[in-house]
Amino acid sequence: MPARVRIARLDGDSPHVAILAEWAHDTWGHLHPGRSLDTAIALLRDECGAGGVPSVFAAFHGDTPVGTASLVADDMSDRLDLTPWLASVFVRPEWRGRGIASRLVQRVEEEARAHGHDHFYLYTPDQQPLYRQLGWRDLEQRSYRREAVTIMRRDC
Repeated sequence: MPARVRIARLDGDSPHVAILAEWAHDTWGHLHPGRSLDTAIALLRDECGAGGVPSVFAAFHGDTPVGTASLVADDMSDRLDLTPWLASVFVRPEWRGRGIASRLVQRVEEEARAHGHDHFYLYTPDQQPLYRQLGWRDLEQRSYRREAVTIMRRDC
């Protein structure tokens, strides 16, 4: 991966929040029927914490965001017993295959550890091999909002 891609924490005032929320809305909006893009933007702004849970990180090439990942308290409305979550890992298609997603995941893992979390969770319909390679393990196979997903756990 080019050294010129950097990972940075986003704050709620960042001009990049809207584009990251749009990526998430376009990619996973089907899991939240009826949620508007404006609502998605407002929710992402709320997740831009100063440290710990919640936090939003972005990968930047210069001043342009090329990827994102978050650490949130909950990511599945019916599994509130599991917390915190790695969420919304996304890399622009033209930037994939360069290790950016792995770096974003590792940054979120560092954030979780630094704030006292000894484990955390994610769910994915199709990226299990990537997460297994990064040390995550399968916890549960299930259907969530009519999509087959795997809940995974990472011990810090």
